[in-house]
Amino acid sequence: MTEGRPLDVLEATLGESVAVRLKDGEIYTGSLAGYDQHMNVVLEPASNDAEPPTPGEVGVETVESTTIIRGDNVVTITP
Repeated sequence: MTEGRPLDVLEATLGESVAVRLKDGEIYTGSLAGYDQHMNVVLEPASNDAEPPTPGEVGVETVESTTIIRGDNVVTITP
């Protein structure tokens, strides 16, 4: 498990499949393509060789195109 400052953890996770949980309970899965200092994140469809996380909860959406999520809506980002 990667530990450290939040932005360092995101940097180490670039290009990997992640699950992003939002304040409203929705979860989006995809490949972390980018982020900024405000924790805005860019997700792209997971590559064929990467298994997206399966939290097993209602409200999980798999990203099918590039998706930008505003950081103030993000609760957690899980590899």
